[in-house]
Amino acid sequence: MKQLRNMWFLTVKDLKIFASDRTALIFAILFPFFFIVLFNFVMKGVGGEDQRLVINLVTREPASGISTQLISSLATTDISALKPGEPDIVWIKDYDQAKLDVENKKLDGFIAFPENFTEAVIMGYGTNLEVVYNPNNTRVIAALKGMARSISSQIGTRQVVSNTVIGLLVEQDLTAPGSVGDLSQAIRTQLIRQTSSLQKAPLVFFTTQEVGDVKASNPANFTIPGYLVMFVFFTAAFAAAQLVKERQNHTLERLLSSSANKTAILGGVYGGTVAKGLIQIAIFWAFGILVFKVDMGVSPLAVIIISILMTLMASAFGVMLATFVKTERSASSIGVLTSLILAPLGGCWWPLFITPHWMQVISKVTPHAWATTAFNTLLLFGGDFKSVIPNMLMLIGFMVIFGAVAIIRFRTEAD
Repeated sequence: MKQLRNMWFLTVKDLKIFASDRTALIFAILFPFFFIVLFNFVMKGVGGEDQRLVINLVTREPASGISTQLISSLATTDISALKPGEPDIVWIKDYDQAKLDVENKKLDGFIAFPENFTEAVIMGYGTNLEVVYNPNNTRVIAALKGMARSISSQIGTRQVVSNTVIGLLVEQDLTAPGSVGDLSQAIRTQLIRQTSSLQKAPLVFFTTQEVGDVKASNPANFTIPGYLVMFVFFTAAFAAAQLVKERQNHTLERLLSSSANKTAILGGVYGGTVAKGLIQIAIFWAFGILVFKVDMGVSPLAVIIISILMTLMASAFGVMLATFVKTERSASSIGVLTSLILAPLGGCWWPLFITPHWMQVISKVTPHAWATTAFNTLLLFGGDFKSVIPNMLMLIGFMVIFGAVAIIRFRTEAD
């Protein structure tokens, strides 16, 4: 009981030192909010309102070709008449310019009809539609490929029907007096007539259901958790410098010679670091909810638990770090270095799901990645409590490892 009281007094002592240090307060509380405000302003509107899908069509045939008739019938004439979910189909006249625009990333992509499209359809020897696209826009790629397949399928079906009908007419004409006529022209005329009817029967069908307006995502939903993880870890790492300083000026030895034992000292140091981290996360989330309207998702409890586990783990790391360094300056330097390396690698500066695969794999060795991924799952993707249990277990694992090393290596005397 006495040692618990000593532990409490040491925790309160660390908090008083922290509260009286203006530089520490500015760095731990005000400095993070500068970054949050800045990046919320910069990223405002990113991932914003839903945009209508645009499908560009190009033909390399002359104006008399079947593809010209097809594009003319499909192209949007009045965008205001389109229903929600229907694409805007645009007729681009210049193939070479369209291809150059895709290469320069001014255009997402287009479907091109070849020069021999009409001849190939009439003669029945087949042809290919060309799909040109920017590989970065998967949404447009899927739409272009689906549209191309649909056009090919529908044209093929109409060609079979036309050839069958004309074949029956030819057989009848062969038994009657007179000439059969120009079969190529008959097929061409029939296909053009069917093509012009595509405006009434579109190649791609859309079923839409409006469930509400699509609004821009709130950038605070990923900037605040990211900087919370980064600066809680930063503050805990800097606590190592304070612990080393007290060891150098023999404060810990004097405490040991009094009524406090080694366990109470270690517990008080750890408790003070945890308390500072809990104050940080409370201010972070209060500010985020009240000022930036952060949505805590379907499981606010999971968000709170992840925040607390991150604080406990970071505090264990800070104490562990102090056991590996001899001077206050080296503790500060290593604290800054580790924090600046682990923060971007662990997804504090940007969501990990937009980074290359190799970076996502490497990030798994950092506790930051497990914390930020959990926050992204809960706040961005609608995950529930169960979906982040593995992340909680990993944070507990890191905490146990850091804590065990700290307990084994902790010493009160200076070298």
